Amino acid sequence: MDRETELALVQRLREGDPAAFDPVYDEFHGRLYNFLARLARRRDVAEDLLEETWVRLVASARRLRPDTRLGPWLFTVARNLYVSYCRSRLLDESLSADLIGLWPVTARQPSPFEEVAASELERRVECTLAALPAIYREVLLLVGVAEFSPAEAAVVCGVTPEALRQRLSRARAMLARELEATPGHGIPSLSEVMT
Repeated sequence: MDRETELALVQRLREGDPAAFDPVYDEFHGRLYNFLARLARRRDVAEDLLEETWVRLVASARRLRPDTRLGPWLFTVARNLYVSYCRSRLLDESLSADLIGLWPVTARQPSPFEEVAASELERRVECTLAALPAIYREVLLLVGVAEFSPAEAAVVCGVTPEALRQRLSRARAMLARELEATPGHGIPSLSEVMT
């Protein structure tokens, strides 16, 4: 979406034009879902967080600044909702630790990405990415998948551009190191793929 179109949509959202929501939804829905699903690694959580992200946009539309960049704004909301979800889960798990034996534990279902990965290399990358700490996984997803510039990703993560670049560098190094450490059967190494 070009900046002129984006600014016009922001103005329409600020004015309460319900038709302005559809192009924003069309532009960002898939990217937001992909980000949240890979960050949370659970489809149901991603869907809930995505729905809440859109609710927040509708509720905040009239208060948007005229120069709002919709992508970073939406991804910031989605990321903050994910962080809040993680905090609430930690609290829930700490309060229910004594009750853990009261209900059966079901086997972990493979994530949609584990089921869909078409090749072993993709499977390795997805598994390695999922195993990274969230702080590094989110940076790789924002820059590598959602195609944000490092400066835009820094806004989403609430850090300086330099801090984001450092996180991104560490995340890429961790991903490469983990992929190199777990070679697949007959699958090229990351260095072979990257050259």
